[in-house]
Amino acid sequence: MQGVEGYNFTLFLTVLPERGIIETGDNLSFRKGAEDMNTDRRKVVLIGTGMVGMSFAYALVNQGGICNELVLIDVNKERANGEAMDLNHGLAFAKSNMKIYAGEYHDCKDADIVVIAAGVAQKDGETRLDLLQRNTEVFRSIIGPVVKSGFDGIFLVATNPVDIMTRVTYELSRFGASRVIGTGTSLDTARLRYLLGDYFTVDPKNIHAYVMGEHGDSEFVPLSQVMLATKQVSKILESDDNDYSMDDMEKIEEQVRTAAYKIIEAKRATYYGIGMAITRIVKAILGDENSVLTVSAKLCGEYGSRGVFIGVPCIIGRNGVKEILELSLTDDEMKKFRDSAAVLEENFDGLKL
Repeated sequence: MQGVEGYNFTLFLTVLPERGIIETGDNLSFRKGAEDMNTDRRKVVLIGTGMVGMSFAYALVNQGGICNELVLIDVNKERANGEAMDLNHGLAFAKSNMKIYAGEYHDCKDADIVVIAAGVAQKDGETRLDLLQRNTEVFRSIIGPVVKSGFDGIFLVATNPVDIMTRVTYELSRFGASRVIGTGTSLDTARLRYLLGDYFTVDPKNIHAYVMGEHGDSEFVPLSQVMLATKQVSKILESDDNDYSMDDMEKIEEQVRTAAYKIIEAKRATYYGIGMAITRIVKAILGDENSVLTVSAKLCGEYGSRGVFIGVPCIIGRNGVKEILELSLTDDEMKKFRDSAAVLEENFDGLKL
């Protein structure tokens, strides 16, 4: 018998070639290879190794067990190599092992998810539409090679303005709508639950609330749908037994809407929160969790809108968006939703695809 490294054993057994055992006289050699040994490969490709992308990669490594192969792609190949090295050096401290390396677009072929966190920064004096057009050209240089590789998984977009860039990805890739997802208002929803939990002195996990619409200035909180455990917050506010008020709810909504501006003013960029939001969505997909997350998805008549990608509560599983949940919004909330959708439509219509 040789050492384990050779996988050769002198045994007298009935051999089963179809199960990876090859008969060689009295010796049995066990086939060694990734495809035979690992039937549960979960592969993620990250395009864009800036602060957002690498915050996601770092969270992915530290949470452990979500995927077992991570490929980093960036226009700056030296940076992608450096980031891969840095993450690999910390694997000894991680919860589970993972194969991490800098790759090329052909590595997308057998990936389950391609996360796009690449884009250009806004220049001084540049209009929002000009920035959108430049990012559209960046996406054109990304989506084409990814699709050409034979990729048949799910696109997850994090680049801002995320709702419009998700729609751009959909138009350029021609993938089914369920397999093109944006991070949408997932981070905004997390911010809302944190602030409401703090306000009511309750674990945010027991706050059920969503931020809907554009991931931006026109987003809104449908207060009629906010629940503390199984109790409607609107009912709590109407009670005379506490000091909670509607004014405070409006202040919290404004805090959620302007949180990114305050963080950018303090540290020039936001990346930790969105990195963890991307990780949460990836976990829901690869784990086939059927979790409800507020992502940017294409509406096909839901909420009276069609064609627009916008932040709405969706059931997320192994094949992407399984279902868009239509909440029973009030007339005022529906108006806010339609106004937000109109903002996204106007901006998208100005693009040259």
